[in-house]
Amino acid sequence: MLNKTPSPPENAVPRFDAELTSERAICFGSFRLLPFQRLLLEGANPVRVGSRALDILIALVERPGELVSKDELMARVWPNTFVEPANLTVHIAALRRALCDGRGGNRFLINIPGRGYRFVAPLQVSEQSAPSHPTPVLVEHLHNLPAAVTRLIGRDEVVAELLAHFSCDRFVTVVGPGGIGKTSVALAVAKAIISNYKHGVWLIDLASIGNSLHVPAALASALGLELRSEMTLPGLVASLRDKQMLLVLENCEHVVVSAAGLAAEVLRGAPGVHILATSREPLRTEGERIYRLLPLEVPQVAAGICAEEALRFPAVQLFVERTAAALGEYVLGDADAPIVADICMKLDGIPLAIELAAARVDCFGIGGLAGRLDDPLRVLICGSRTAQPRQQTMRATLDWSYDLLTQAEQTALRRLSIFIGDFTLQAASAVISRGARSRNQVMDQVPELIAKSLVAVEMSDAAPRLRLLKTTRSYAFAKLTESGELDAVTRHHLKYFGDALPRRPSIGKNGSFRTKKSFVNNRALLHSATAKIA
Repeated sequence: MLNKTPSPPENAVPRFDAELTSERAICFGSFRLLPFQRLLLEGANPVRVGSRALDILIALVERPGELVSKDELMARVWPNTFVEPANLTVHIAALRRALCDGRGGNRFLINIPGRGYRFVAPLQVSEQSAPSHPTPVLVEHLHNLPAAVTRLIGRDEVVAELLAHFSCDRFVTVVGPGGIGKTSVALAVAKAIISNYKHGVWLIDLASIGNSLHVPAALASALGLELRSEMTLPGLVASLRDKQMLLVLENCEHVVVSAAGLAAEVLRGAPGVHILATSREPLRTEGERIYRLLPLEVPQVAAGICAEEALRFPAVQLFVERTAAALGEYVLGDADAPIVADICMKLDGIPLAIELAAARVDCFGIGGLAGRLDDPLRVLICGSRTAQPRQQTMRATLDWSYDLLTQAEQTALRRLSIFIGDFTLQAASAVISRGARSRNQVMDQVPELIAKSLVAVEMSDAAPRLRLLKTTRSYAFAKLTESGELDAVTRHHLKYFGDALPRRPSIGKNGSFRTKKSFVNNRALLHSATAKIA
């Protein structure tokens, strides 16, 4: 209730207790806040604001003019619950939109970077402003998003970046290889902005759609609409014309053309609808912003790292947490830290690979697991029984991507597995082509493999460097061996790098100097030199 102290001077800032009665209203600008009834009014009209944003507003007006830290706000709004800090940022942004903060001379909230927020507008308390029996405003969060079972590790900045994109973009696609965590990130983003959409946030999982013609039906089903045979895609889009919602198109890669067509129609015909898609390749439609999701950060050097240093890296954090879940208890010590760091490096920071590896610690131990990761596909096989079949093993995840390639792209990927380290497009063209005629085709196939997240690109000052993730290379090399092409591709590889090796002088029979190509008959030694030459 209100403090019962003598009236303060006119320039004093009033303070309020949390337990405000329904007969009192807090007034600022053109707004009235009725905390007991959880109602915000502008004039006589209710203001639509999410329950979390309203909690934040109440917490700030209880201490007007004071700095309220981010930790205090999160503890107040999400008591006894772990949430990503980006959630607070999102709901502050929603609150500012509802209050038109910063527009028309209004200034209610200010941010103290890295510390918290302060409510700065003058406040008044009115005992007569609140209606005796106000009509409650029910803020209904409509969605079909699944509840999170495990916490998201190492993706706070990613979630914040994606949330920022939605302030100016209507269509964002999260792109990355299988197992990198696109779904987890997309769901975290979608949950953080549920209150921004009057008509809800709807997940449309396309993984089980075997026929691209069924994509519109999947959307209709998620929205609870009956898609009759006479109801075309334009008719479905017309039903969304006046809606304010977010559609989450999950697993688009195998129906990418239909998903792209659906997205394009929705963007043109329903201006209040936003789209968040996940795919192993971009949808390539107008208005799409592509966000390439990178692996979790891993240590650069494993040797000598201590537990405290290793745990600064999200990949190590994930491995330790999942190992503890599998064993019942596990604490990373200094003795294990270099081994765990090495495991995460061998798995390129891919979350699914790390989780699958952690599930095998009970069988092999930390050291035994690290020793078996030279052949990762034989080890990474114990996924969740309730996961999609393609996410239960790394081989199944890679099968899904490989089967979506054209025959020419499959051939190119197999042949690229001959490279142990990184390489240039020129080296790729020379090694995997069959003479000058096929090199133009290679120049088309490699960019497609990059777009489909099977070849990674690292920009350098000279030319871009290409590489296959270690699990992808292991998979593709097995395919190369099965194809019977290994010997021929190895000869191309040896010839290219043999030609690229520097010449050394030698003395001819007549005593004159001549150059002779250094010949390396050790395949492993030659392979080790490719990173410097390619």
